[in-house]
Amino acid sequence: MRPRVNQAAAMAVEEETKGLPAAVRPRDGDGQGPAKVEPASTTALLWDPLAHMSNAEVIADADLFVEANGLVEYRDVFRKGGLVAKTHNRADGFENLTELAEEDKEVLRFEMQNRWRSSPRKLYFLCALCAGCAIVQGMDQTVINGAQAFYFDEFGITDKLVQGLVNGSPYAAAALVGCWLNAPLNHRWGRRGTIAFSCLLAVATAIWQACSKHWVSLLVARFVLGLAVGAKSSTTPVYAAECAPKTIRGALTMMWQMWTAFGIMLGFAVSLVFQKVDFLGPNSQWRWMIGVTAVPPMIVGMLVYCMPESPRWYMEKGDFAKAFLSLKTLRKHDIQAARDMYLAYKLLNSGEGAKGGWQLFKEFFTVRRNRRAAQSAWFCMFMQQFCGVNVIAYYSTKIFTDAGYSREDALLVSFGSGVCNFLGAIPAIFTIDRCGRRQLLLVTFPAMAIFLFWTGSSFLVEDREMRLALVATSLYCFMMLYSPGLGPVPFTYSAEAFPLHIRAVGMSSATAITWAFNFLISFTWPKMMDKFTTTGGFYWYATWNIVGWVFAYFLVPETKNMTLEELDGVFSVRNRDHARYYAQKLGRTWKKLCGEDVEPMGPLYAFEASSKPSEAHGDNLEALSNPVSRA
Repeated sequence: MRPRVNQAAAMAVEEETKGLPAAVRPRDGDGQGPAKVEPASTTALLWDPLAHMSNAEVIADADLFVEANGLVEYRDVFRKGGLVAKTHNRADGFENLTELAEEDKEVLRFEMQNRWRSSPRKLYFLCALCAGCAIVQGMDQTVINGAQAFYFDEFGITDKLVQGLVNGSPYAAAALVGCWLNAPLNHRWGRRGTIAFSCLLAVATAIWQACSKHWVSLLVARFVLGLAVGAKSSTTPVYAAECAPKTIRGALTMMWQMWTAFGIMLGFAVSLVFQKVDFLGPNSQWRWMIGVTAVPPMIVGMLVYCMPESPRWYMEKGDFAKAFLSLKTLRKHDIQAARDMYLAYKLLNSGEGAKGGWQLFKEFFTVRRNRRAAQSAWFCMFMQQFCGVNVIAYYSTKIFTDAGYSREDALLVSFGSGVCNFLGAIPAIFTIDRCGRRQLLLVTFPAMAIFLFWTGSSFLVEDREMRLALVATSLYCFMMLYSPGLGPVPFTYSAEAFPLHIRAVGMSSATAITWAFNFLISFTWPKMMDKFTTTGGFYWYATWNIVGWVFAYFLVPETKNMTLEELDGVFSVRNRDHARYYAQKLGRTWKKLCGEDVEPMGPLYAFEASSKPSEAHGDNLEALSNPVSRA
């Protein structure tokens, strides 16, 4: 007997979920209010647009697709790709497809068993180019760590707030202007054009800074640099995420943060190399330190058009022929390209989202799928700053001199923290897709809190040698734990989270968050050390890591091993359903630790095999009352 459905509640849910591109049902029981989640049940069912279609219908639909989009010459490969896409939620589902030749199946078997070797070199070259952008980013961030002492002396900058303003001005500019250039630049010039523009601007501002004769000129140059910082950081991770296959998307997108960490280390190395190069005059070392940052963006800017444009950018423009040609260069076999493109098309085509103007801005906040993506991405970006890492990136030399090191030794120890940051990011290549983004956050948050409390307490030690050892050890440990967690996750997560038609705006908003709080930290830390003491400052950021763990556990969804379009369903699940599931899971974990026998919980999400879009809103309240039978 089917349960009764409250029609008023069903209509309300229909209205609330109107415009959602994927079918996800909140648990409302009979519509009267939140119902208790059964321990073994699935919280949300995600709609698969191909599950209800027969093989013959998929073939017919693929024929219509190629005819409508100028891809008739690829009819056969899209027929096969469509059938493989239909089985994409079962790893070996293609084995039962009689329409595939044995050589086609061999390609898919190889992909399933060798996720790294099943992509062409072009994809890895593209990610290497994105890594070059990240190196630029990292060098821009940390070269001032060593340079600031010299330009503060040369220009006579003694006011703590002015010092913070000069250091942090690129990040204020990135948050206020640079990140928001991302959407119009991407719309007009694409992902590659935006990267080329930002690299050109980075070269010009590096030379401008190095030639500045007054601190106001340096301030303005650094502010203009922020335009490049914002546009580049908003676009590059999205470019990598849109080009990569889902099985290694996290690892390839996180290259942004890994090579940012390398750039951070390189920035420290540059400070070490040029610390005694003063033949242009006293305190002129900083000019070489900053001037050399023009080299990496020059190289990236010259090479970016050797890479293909993002296939999804072409799809957003409606140019599916160019999108397929681009995707063919990013996949090893045409059947993989056809599968990925056809599945993306079907999932995108199922949505009814607004496409531009005021409606797009309105949809950003009124559609739950978009709100939850923004909430999670903004949280990750906020915590990347408020975990305390950039206090170390920008002021480690000052922190170490306060602990008792000489300036030369402080620069050397700061370089060591950069090395730890880079080496710590390497394990994330293998864990971000295997363990997931959410799990990395949950593991590293408490560890980072412990090491920051340790760092703050170390400054209370009176013995100089012991204090120096404790401060260096705790900060090195912090950087090693930051790098595989809050290092790669925020930019990777934000690049994945938003649907295609608002992805540029969504990434702009996320990077604006990170650069705004980046500026706030770099601007306020000199004053905080005066008012709170260094110990109090580190305790402050340690506490924020505890807050971050709580938020991540209850409200941040996992995004690993799903296509960008399938994430529409994941982010459509309500906050209260997500929090209730994990609260119940936490309670069951406690019972297990106490020795009680508990039944295993069902997965948070499951694909619904037979529902159609019309069933995915109000009518689906009925299925929610017994999701396991429908999953």
